[in-house]
Amino acid sequence: MTDTTGAEQAPIKVMVVDDHPMWRDAVARDLAESGFDVVATAGDGEQAVRRAKAAAPDVLVLDLNLPAKPGVQVCKELVGHNPALRVLVLSASGEHADVLEAVKSGATGYLLKSASTEELLDAVRRTAVGDPVFTPGLAGLVLGEYRRLASEPAPAAQDTDQPGAPQLTDRETEVLRLVAKGLSYKQIAERLVISHRTVQNHVQNTLGKLQLHNRVELVRYAIERGLDDE
Repeated sequence: MTDTTGAEQAPIKVMVVDDHPMWRDAVARDLAESGFDVVATAGDGEQAVRRAKAAAPDVLVLDLNLPAKPGVQVCKELVGHNPALRVLVLSASGEHADVLEAVKSGATGYLLKSASTEELLDAVRRTAVGDPVFTPGLAGLVLGEYRRLASEPAPAAQDTDQPGAPQLTDRETEVLRLVAKGLSYKQIAERLVISHRTVQNHVQNTLGKLQLHNRVELVRYAIERGLDDE
């Protein structure tokens, strides 16, 4: 078993999905040369779903405009199959509707193809640890969408007000409040003077206790309870 606390931490497993071979190969090459383990690539949606299930990447770098099956459907299916999968959309489109559709389908981040190689590499690293990564100008849009989702009736879910329901610790609640305000894990760690890994652990514990699957559901839960206003 790999010791994730030591220097021998396993490389992040990444899969690249894009229907343009030259672009797909270039992104995969840049990732591999920077120490990522590129476990698979795919050129269409059906192929992406099939190969991702077999290769089990940590991060899926995904274009939205794909033949056979659109990127948002690929994202929805794969995150539904494996909620631990992180999806970073890499798209030429900055249209708000595309960004919001990607977030609702389970994407952790959204980067435009105009980003530099260094920005992409940093985005993949941050996506792998659960940070939301968005091209500047899109983060506020996404937080607004979280708020809109929170104003809608939620499906029947766990309610911590019910007797016997799991209770969060004070620190877990504190971390959840900062997540709801849109802070990254790094920013939360700095604010609370704790390590990035400790923040990750608190978030994972909270997801487990509340039986939620990802950051979108977690932020929705927090906003529904007014934690972002405290």
